[in-house]
Order: sequence, then structure tokens, then C-alpha cells
Amino acid sequence: MATGRSNSQIRSDCEKLADIFTVLQRCFLMNLSKELARGKVSFPQYFLLGFLAAQKHLTMSEIAGKMGHTTAAATGLVDRLEKLGYARRKHASDDRRKIEVQITPLGQLLVAQIREDMVNGLGEMMMLLSSAEQKAWVQVYEKIFACVTQKNR
Repeated sequence: MATGRSNSQIRSDCEKLADIFTVLQRCFLMNLSKELARGKVSFPQYFLLGFLAAQKHLTMSEIAGKMGHTTAAATGLVDRLEKLGYARRKHASDDRRKIEVQITPLGQLLVAQIREDMVNGLGEMMMLLSSAEQKAWVQVYEKIFACVTQKNR
């Protein structure tokens, strides 16, 4: 896609974005860390809860694949979530040897609370933008998301 801009202009903007992303990511992660600390879960445990919230259940091998971990590491994540009451294991109805993991109502509540905090924080930022800027922000992030998720398939 031709932009009509020189490579040096694009490079300069990319350098600005790299600095902005670094600071924003740190801020978002610090805020998320505060929320996770309330639920006593780590980032990987929260991400796993997010996957479980979107599914009826996941097997240990599915969890390992989604998380990019070994099955043993996935088992450790599930163990901790189970101890906290956020997830539970059950035998698969079609094969009792297969273990499935489900999110509990308490886990659903934690994910919903953290998501609501994120939405509220983003809402505060949105209010600083004009309507056109709000729409553009969402459109740009949708494009970035599509690009990143396509590369990671």
C-alpha cells in the first residue's frame, strides 16, 4: 500500500510508536497486575481463565497448545486455579481417561470483574477523544489485531 510518505518519515513515526507502546504496555500491565493480585492469579493463569471462559471446557493438551506450554506446565496452572476455586477438572463423558477443565462461577466472576475494569479504563480514555478519533482508534486496533492474529496462526 503506497502511503506517499518517505521511509525516514515512516521510520520516525515507528520510533515514536515503539516508545509509546513501551510506556502504554507497562501502564496496562501494572493496572492488570493490581487486578490480578486481588484474585491472587498470575498473568498466565488469567489468560487461561480467559480461554476457559470462552469455552465449555478444554483438555489439558488443548490448554497446553493455547498457552504455548508443555502439558506439565499447563497442569501446574490448572492446579493453582483449582486450589483458588476458579477452575475444576472433570472426566470427559466420552472417555473417562480424558480430563477436561472448566471455569467455575467464581472464575467467571473474576474474569468479568477484570474485564469490566479494563472496559471502564478504556472508556475513560475514549472520553478524551472526539467521536471521529474514537472510531479511528478502534479501526486501527482492529487492523493491528487482524494482522497479529493472522501471523500467529
